[in-house]
Amino acid sequence: MPSAAPFQLGWEEWIALGELGLPAIKAKIDTGAKTSALHASVIEPFGPAHAPQVRFLIQPDPGDPSLEITCSAPVVDRREVASSNGERELRYVIETHAGMGGLTWPIQLTLSNRETMTYRMLLGRAAIQPSWIIDPNASFLQPALSYQTYQGLPRRKPVKRPLRIALLTREPKNYSSRRLIEAAESRGHVIEVIDTARCYMRIGAVDAEVHYDGEALPRYDAVIPRIGATITDYGMAVLRQFSNTGAFCLNTAGAIGRSRDKLLAHQMLARAKIAMPITAFAHSPKDTAGLVALAGGAPIVLKLLSSTQGKGVLLAETRKSAERLVDAFRGLDANFLVQEFVEEAGGADIRAFVVGGKVVGAMRRQAEKGEFRSNLHRGGTASEARLTPQERDVAREAAKVLRLEVAGVDLLQTRDGPKVLEVNSSPGLKGIEKATGKDLAARIIEHLETVVRPLSRHREPL
Repeated sequence: MPSAAPFQLGWEEWIALGELGLPAIKAKIDTGAKTSALHASVIEPFGPAHAPQVRFLIQPDPGDPSLEITCSAPVVDRREVASSNGERELRYVIETHAGMGGLTWPIQLTLSNRETMTYRMLLGRAAIQPSWIIDPNASFLQPALSYQTYQGLPRRKPVKRPLRIALLTREPKNYSSRRLIEAAESRGHVIEVIDTARCYMRIGAVDAEVHYDGEALPRYDAVIPRIGATITDYGMAVLRQFSNTGAFCLNTAGAIGRSRDKLLAHQMLARAKIAMPITAFAHSPKDTAGLVALAGGAPIVLKLLSSTQGKGVLLAETRKSAERLVDAFRGLDANFLVQEFVEEAGGADIRAFVVGGKVVGAMRRQAEKGEFRSNLHRGGTASEARLTPQERDVAREAAKVLRLEVAGVDLLQTRDGPKVLEVNSSPGLKGIEKATGKDLAARIIEHLETVVRPLSRHREPL
């Protein structure tokens, strides 16, 4: 039986580095160099000392500087390497898998800026198997790849590289923050807690920067916003700036703004024909009785537009008490809503947790006796809920209309079917994880892995 033909290489070949998000790159095969090298710019080390990582940018096509890919990988070494002109340079060394001609093998690469070089990659002799034959007079003996593959990078394929994630929150020690940190680190990512209020910004035409405690923050692959209601406007500005640096924002500033603006959210949901309790909005109406009538008459619920966790939410059981409360709210010079009270809900609602257009968990919240608000912060209890197909569809559609990647959609179960009560852009994890037993923090990080693409810019419209 004839032996297999030896694997042959020319002096230049196409190579794929799939784990780095590089499906095609031209490499010079150089047996005179021991170490392989990969072009890298804006090299940023990150992560803990016991598990160092490095993040860098690469323009794989020398003829198209606009094609810029973000890569990251574990650091296996730092090594002093002599360049072709004799200069010595201390370089980061990473390990990944290379693919060529149907073969895949582990390879170590030093990172160096090769933007003045014809080839973005150099394949040294340490990465070449002894049985391979190198023909210095031939080119591309292995199948050709193409830079066009970058135009068709899969949008929903999870990334394998470690991500550098910013958790934007003022409460780093609460349950939700701790669970997100645990989930990210358990999947090999590095997550850094950033206090929203301590961020400040350099806004310019050349390069966007976010500063923190006297220093410019590094570039992040992704930002998970957990912005409190008291700092919504400034938090959205900070989030927009992170987006301008190229970070993918799990929920964009625009989506958070839509969800926090109860009037806008209700108008958008209504336009999408999503069922809600009858709602009237007001600021300083003179026709108090008419406003109460718009919501269907007593009993009604009154809410300040800035209300969160059940605060600023009141129930008026009679027409007279309803009109008195409307007059009192009017005296606050604040925007508020008057909403139909759905008595058959029995003080209960459903929180559907939506991640990436899928309902990944749901709980039933039941108000304590004598209380109509089912919020867990108001003494309500939680248990796992099984949603009907209609309830799932309504929850998914509500998150989609507000363009939220992660949302807590609160539903009322009524005789007429599910009705959306509210959509939360920073839903807490504690109650629903304990009620369902599901690892929803991991689902959020898994979703990030599917939406953070190698392309280095993820800017959203302002």
